[in-house]
Amino acid sequence: MIRSIHIKNFKAWADSRKIRLAPLTIFCGNNSSGKSSLAQFMLMLKQTVESYDRQRVLHLGDDKAMIDLGTYGDLIFNHDTDQRLEFSFDFDAIPQIKVIDAVKQEGKGVFSNLRFEAQISFDRKSSRTQLDHMRYTMSNGEVLSFLLQSDQGGYRLESENYQAVRQKGRAWKLPPPENFFGFPDEAIAYYQNTGFLNDLSLSIKNLFKSIYYVGPLREHPERLYQFSGEEPPDVGSKGKLAINAILAAKERKIARGFKARTEGFEALIARWLKQMGLIDNFSVRRISEGRKEYEVRIMIQQGAPEVLITDVGFGISQVLPVLVQCFYVQPDSTLFFEQPEIHLHPSVQSHLGDLFIEATQAREKGKDRNIQVIVESHSEHLIRRIQRRIAEDVIKPEDVALYFIRQQKGKAVIEEMNLDIFGNITNWPENFFGNDLEDLAAMTKAARDKKKNQQHG
Repeated sequence: MIRSIHIKNFKAWADSRKIRLAPLTIFCGNNSSGKSSLAQFMLMLKQTVESYDRQRVLHLGDDKAMIDLGTYGDLIFNHDTDQRLEFSFDFDAIPQIKVIDAVKQEGKGVFSNLRFEAQISFDRKSSRTQLDHMRYTMSNGEVLSFLLQSDQGGYRLESENYQAVRQKGRAWKLPPPENFFGFPDEAIAYYQNTGFLNDLSLSIKNLFKSIYYVGPLREHPERLYQFSGEEPPDVGSKGKLAINAILAAKERKIARGFKARTEGFEALIARWLKQMGLIDNFSVRRISEGRKEYEVRIMIQQGAPEVLITDVGFGISQVLPVLVQCFYVQPDSTLFFEQPEIHLHPSVQSHLGDLFIEATQAREKGKDRNIQVIVESHSEHLIRRIQRRIAEDVIKPEDVALYFIRQQKGKAVIEEMNLDIFGNITNWPENFFGNDLEDLAAMTKAARDKKKNQQHG
């Protein structure tokens, strides 16, 4: 789980300051305020980590990438390429990092709380990004820190509270790191007691491998779906693999929370669609024995004939990938949803709040799934439902982080909303959901004027 992020000089974010991320985090705000940039930033890091090019500091995107941010000048604040991109994030390392000093033959402890920070600049001569430095900080009561710093044509390794012992005859500098996060292999070869540095790099790979994104525009439904038994990692950024995921998860059992009964995966999806008031029944069926084509059958109301998913309202196909993603991905995943409420009735938007809460509390095989949900939304109904569930003790206020983002003098500014145990927001910003009072006052005045005109007509 990502505990916090801090970004400097990325798009509209001159300085985000440290942003706390909870099991359920919601970003809202005006259009073009900078909300989507937060997801874009994490997707940029994800595709960099998953890139086959180990020398590329940042993978900014292309026609095959999850996101294409253009050039360094396009993503840097104020398009000033002299500015440095800086960022940090705190996260839980999975698996935990075991540090052993091979020289002293002693263990330094097991660490799960990690902090990573990096600074990246743009080299005009080569027209490429370069890593100025990166630092890993581990803490478990004791704090260990390892810094890879650019140094006159190479890099040097520095450590705090740990003595890295250099091999004799290895005085030359270290080569560049792997992307923005990975210690070069030479760091371990040059030092006698730093074998665990690979585990630090692996923790970043594991973190970003478990980050998934569903965008605001999902794929249209199809009459037939092909499935040959493959297991997709997720539903895809546009939800194209939602039905494949349901079929791949047929044998899985999910519980709504602690001591709750388990239910089959397809039954869980059907239950949620019914709970949202969208359908009465839902099933995925093979068209005939021995075929790999499947169809999705839906009964809108009890007693009504079954129809294909292509023959019902667009809202079902739009919410389905969101539903499936919440429970399909592997435990310890972080899910980004951008405007999941698009094409949904306000009452269904309210149910999204319950869905995201349940996703963070769900269990599988007797263990917490430990899913983190991050949502960018314009839905007042979604937020109101979460406030209600806090008041009803369904979720703790500390397990929710709610932010309002706005533009101020060309910069993105973020403010955390304070939620008390009653679900109240104690620091509502101006125009949080538009100016409702202004509309109400205008409507009242118009009604009064209309009655007055009728009386004198």
